[in-house]
Amino acid sequence: MQINSPQDLAPFIQHTLIKAGTTHDQIVAHAEEAVAQNFGAVMVPASWVPEVAAVVRGTGVQVASALDFPTVGVMTSYGKAREAEAIAKAGADQIDIGVQVGWLKSGREDDFRNDIAGVVEASGVPVKVMLELPLLTDEEKERAVELAMDAGAKWLKNASSGAIETASPESVRYLVERIREGVLVKASGAITGYDQAVALVEAGASALGTSAGMELVQGDTASTSY
Repeated sequence: MQINSPQDLAPFIQHTLIKAGTTHDQIVAHAEEAVAQNFGAVMVPASWVPEVAAVVRGTGVQVASALDFPTVGVMTSYGKAREAEAIAKAGADQIDIGVQVGWLKSGREDDFRNDIAGVVEASGVPVKVMLELPLLTDEEKERAVELAMDAGAKWLKNASSGAIETASPESVRYLVERIREGVLVKASGAITGYDQAVALVEAGASALGTSAGMELVQGDTASTSY
């Protein structure tokens, strides 16, 4: 897609606020920003999903949340599925999940896939899988992509945050070249400036996970790891 101005980025932005100590007023203001700017989604911790869902209801802005994050692969598969079910019931339209990188590296491919599939089945909403590409070998990357799609993932993400990878057109293109029909790519990780965001969209990203949404649509640059 051609981006001609900062405001053209708005539908791609998943406006993220995941920070310890965030208050009710801050969460509501964050959701209201997403509505005012017509962002694609607002990404918040599970504990704040009901409040955000109430703010954005009827606006077309999606509610997104995450689990097994920011340190990925630490939850049990059972716990992950039950949490996903609860998040969806609370009002989330999309869920981003961490993956069991260690299981993949240990050859436990069935467990890796079933961990994702359990969330897909329990939640009933589109699931975005944070693949943590920089932590994987070339062979592991290929297997992670295939297993995630086999599990029913509707979105693939390059990474969970800027602590793992600064989102790049190269990582986006890697995923775009491998996705099946109906699967989309979300770029995530220290998306801080307009030019970077445009390059990610032009590479094929259908969503941008960032806490710098307001700066991006104003053509400014921010400092953020999400």
